[in-house]
Amino acid sequence: MKHTHLKPIVFDNVTRKVIGAAIQVHRILGPHFEELTYQRALVFEFQEKGLGFGREVQIPIHYRGTKLHTRRVDFVVEDCLVEIKAKAALDGRDFEQTLSYLKASGYRVALLLNFGAKQLEIKRIVNG
Repeated sequence: MKHTHLKPIVFDNVTRKVIGAAIQVHRILGPHFEELTYQRALVFEFQEKGLGFGREVQIPIHYRGTKLHTRRVDFVVEDCLVEIKAKAALDGRDFEQTLSYLKASGYRVALLLNFGAKQLEIKRIVNG
C-alpha cells in the first residue's frame, strides 16, 4: 500500500532504521556471503527494530495508468523499496534498475544496499 502523502521526515526515519539494520548486518557478517544470507539477517534486524516489512514482494509495474505485470523486490519496508546486492561494487545498471522499479511502481523512495563490498554501499533514491 503506497502513501504518497507521507512527508519526507517519515521516509527519513524509515531509511535511517533500514540503514542502521544494514550496517549492523554488514558489521557482523562482512562482505563474502550471497544475497540470501543478507536477506535473512535483515529480516532479523527489521523485526528487532519493529519495522513493518515484506520480503520478496511482488510490486505492480504500471505504464500510463495500466498495470503491465509485477516485479519482485527484495523488501518493502514501511513504504520504502529495498534492493540488496552482494557484489564487489555497485554499477550503473543496479542504480537504473532500482530507479526503474521505483518510478514504475509509484513508490517514493528506495534504498539500494550492497553488502559485497568491503564497506557497505548505500544509495538512497527518491522518485521526484
